[in-house]
Amino acid sequence: MAKQHVTIGLVNPKSPANVGSILRAAGCYDANAVLYSGQRYERAKAFYTDTKNMHQHIDTRAVDDLAQHIPAGATVVAIELIEGAKPLIDFKHPDNAFYLFGPEDGSLTQQQLSWCDEVVYIPTKGCMNLAATVNVVLYDRLAKSDCVELGDELIRRSRDTNNRASVNSNSNHQNKN
Repeated sequence: MAKQHVTIGLVNPKSPANVGSILRAAGCYDANAVLYSGQRYERAKAFYTDTKNMHQHIDTRAVDDLAQHIPAGATVVAIELIEGAKPLIDFKHPDNAFYLFGPEDGSLTQQQLSWCDEVVYIPTKGCMNLAATVNVVLYDRLAKSDCVELGDELIRRSRDTNNRASVNSNSNHQNKN
């Protein structure tokens, strides 16, 4: 099986809360890097909500031009509500992916789309929040992967420190009729 590599590219994100949530998702779904262009996030990042401090573990940096930072051999996948795009439901994720997301208050430009290998959309009624979109794409990648880890050990390693609940067959809801 090929080595998986995931880079997230954000075009001029404006919301520190969104980028913080994206960093958390990047950590949860084992992304390798989060790159962003533009100045809006740089001005606001002191207020961001990276509650798991993923920026300390994942390559997170500002770049002038995302097209100049595509990892070697990566397939560039634009995620955008654009006519003619492929639905995420039918999309096969590449092993080495560079996912490109447009700004919260805009879309990817025609010039940005010109250097993308694939354009994919999430079939929703309305557009989603940027962080939610990244989460859905990374989850979809995991769900379609053949290297998904499952089970109680994963749950114990992944859950919040305040969560010690477990499913007990004696306490499951039972029909009282």
